[in-house]
Parts: sequence; C-alpha cells; structure tokens
Amino acid sequence: MIDIKFLRENPEAVKENIKKKFQDKKLPLVDEVIELDKERRETLQRAEALRADKNRISKEIGGFMAKGQKDEAEKAKAQVAAFSKELAELEAKEPVIDEKITKIMMTIPNIIDPSVPIGKNDTENVEVTKYGEPVVPDFEVPYHADIMESFDGIDLDSARKVAGNGFYYLMGDIARLHSAVISYARDFMIDRGFTYCVPPFMIRSNVVTGVMSFDEMDAMMYKIDGEDLYLIGTSEHSMIGKFIDTIIDEDTLPRTLTSYSPCFRKEKGAHGIEERGVYRIHQFEKQEMIVVCKPEESKMWFDKLWQNTVDLFRSMDIPVRTLECCSGDLADLKVKSFDVEAWSPRQKKYFEVGSCSNLGDAQARRLKIRVNGKDGKKYFAHTLNNTVVAPPRMLIAFLENNLQADGSVKIPEVLRPYMGGKEKLVPKK
Repeated sequence: MIDIKFLRENPEAVKENIKKKFQDKKLPLVDEVIELDKERRETLQRAEALRADKNRISKEIGGFMAKGQKDEAEKAKAQVAAFSKELAELEAKEPVIDEKITKIMMTIPNIIDPSVPIGKNDTENVEVTKYGEPVVPDFEVPYHADIMESFDGIDLDSARKVAGNGFYYLMGDIARLHSAVISYARDFMIDRGFTYCVPPFMIRSNVVTGVMSFDEMDAMMYKIDGEDLYLIGTSEHSMIGKFIDTIIDEDTLPRTLTSYSPCFRKEKGAHGIEERGVYRIHQFEKQEMIVVCKPEESKMWFDKLWQNTVDLFRSMDIPVRTLECCSGDLADLKVKSFDVEAWSPRQKKYFEVGSCSNLGDAQARRLKIRVNGKDGKKYFAHTLNNTVVAPPRMLIAFLENNLQADGSVKIPEVLRPYMGGKEKLVPKK
C-alpha cells in the first residue's frame, strides 16, 4: 500500500505505474481515492470547527443564565444541539470514508523500482545470471516421481485416498533426504547470521491482508471454517506478522530471521504434465528468510537474500540462474523480485525453486510496523523475504542433478552429516 500523501501529490506517477503493470482497469481508482481523500479532510476540518464552536457556545450559556438572559441561553442551547447533531453525522461518516479509502489503497499496486523490466507476464521475465554449468547426462533422466518410486520413496495413491490430489507420502530415504535438506538449509542460514524461528502456522485475517494482495489471498489461502484464522501459504506471512503494530528502535535493525514451516496453498489453476508428482502441491515444507530493515538498506539486503539461495544450491552442485520478474509479473505489493531457478536435466530447462522480493514499506504500512529513528521521528520499515529452500519441489532438482547412470543418487558432501554419513542412495527397484 503506497502513501496516500504520495498519491495525492503525484497522481500521474501512480497512474503511470499502474500502466506499467498493465492494470489499466485500476486507473479510475486514483481519481476516486483523491476525491474520497478530499471529502475525508473536509469532513475532519468541519468536525473540528464544530467541536470548537460547540465548546465556545456551551461556555456562553452559563453567562447568559447568570445575567437572566434566558432567551439568549435557549438560542445557544438550540445551536449547541444542532452542532451536536451535525457532529454526530460527521463522526459516523468518517469511518465509512476511511474504509472506502483503505479498500481502494490496498488495491492500487505499489510503485515498482525503476530498474524493473516492463513486461505483461512471466514470459517476459529477464535472465540475470547463470551459476554453474547445466549438464544433460548421456542417459535418460526419469520423471522425478519415478525416481522417488525406485527408492520406495513416494506414495501418491494412498495420499489421494487420504487427502485428495496435490498431497503425498514421502517414505524412507526420500523422506530422510527431504528432512536433511531442510536441516542443512536451517544451519546454512544460521551460519549467515540469521535467527532461527518456528512461527505460528495459522494467522488472523488482519495479518493476511497486511502481507498480501486480495488476488493473492483468494488464489492461495485456506480459511479455517468458523474461525478468524487462515493456514499460512509461507512462513513469511506469520514472520512479518510478528511485527504487527510495533515500534522498533532503529538501533536494533536489521532484523534477520530464518524460519521453518509447513505451507498450505490452494494452487488455483494448476494444470499440465508438470503438475504431476510433487511439483505443484497443496502442502509442502519450507525454510524461509525475512528481513526488516531501514529503507536505505533494503536494496543491499535484496541482493544478499537471493545470493543466499544461489549459494545454498551451488553448495549442493545444482546449477541455477536468477530471473528478474517483469512489471506485469510482480504482485501488487512488490517493488522488485527475482526468481531463483534450478536446472532440470530431464526437461533441459530451468524451473523455479525460490522467489526473492523487496516489498518496500507496503507491508509495514498495512501492518503499522514503524521505526523509531535516532532523531525521534518515526517511519515505516522496509520488509523483504526469500525462499531458502522448499522441498519437495527442490528435491526434483536435487534428484535429477545427482542421479547416476545406475539409478543411484549421489549425496553431496554438505548433506552427508544430515544423512547419517551416506554418500549415495541406492534404488530398491
């Protein structure tokens, strides 16, 4: 959510930003919110004037009565009553206008960074850098679910009976590998100075609307029936929510946290061959990183965050690339975003395994996360988030890139302590 003062003073800049995101249907909202803002300020000014006049005349009534000027006193009382009635109407009007303004402001997209490439959708995202040499082995790489099945490592049929499509049982060595990757990612981030956290896996609606747009909320979140609670789609939601309605001392910034959680997503519209297996699912586990920092430091932290994910994957010998999201592919709260994509030897292309986002002060403004500056002035913090690793999708890249011709899977050295010292996994069939 952008600052309404900025919108009031720069309506054309806000409209141009909407055009860059190819959301022209939202253009009328700028003029609409400007008119509502004008009405709100006029309402507040009129209410303040009425309170002042009401107080002044109320004080005069006693003087009229003391002088025996009953007619003047009655006129004054009538005027106070009229002022009280109008004031009550204005006070009832204020929250209605405020609600309308807030609803519109939460729909108008955040101002994107000038460096963001302009494009309509993810087909126009821009490759930034590749890390590692993509390899296509001289043997056929099976589909990831088939690799897992060769280790008796996945049971999709039972999961369908228990929970439906989009769920899975991981078994044996594959389940252990899943946990090993999460544990390694946790320690990797702790070694980089991040504080480890296990957050709530459910959040209230005011946190949901604070951390994401309405469109994202509808497409992702599962609502708990009869409760003001939602299952988190990523631990970023509850981690940023941790700071709701707080004032943080500037000296304590940045706050750098890494969190583990299960994640739950509707995944509306998922389809196609790559939706089989565990590529796009309703439940998965994830290690996340978030930063709350001063505005002038958010660009630096953005670069650090995506680099952490690149370094983690490269430590396991998985080739990756960074892809900058174009304007039309940015969620409304985002200022700038990179996807980290891993190489798939089977598909002979890269696929997304993580996303790094700078939200500017949008989430902080919605959630009232303020910083107490050294000069005593308060300002909104900047928030950022990034995926450290999200198995089981990450396991697709891991299994394909470490698969050997005999069907075994090599365990990179960094993971061996988490796998009981095993150097490779041997298939059972």
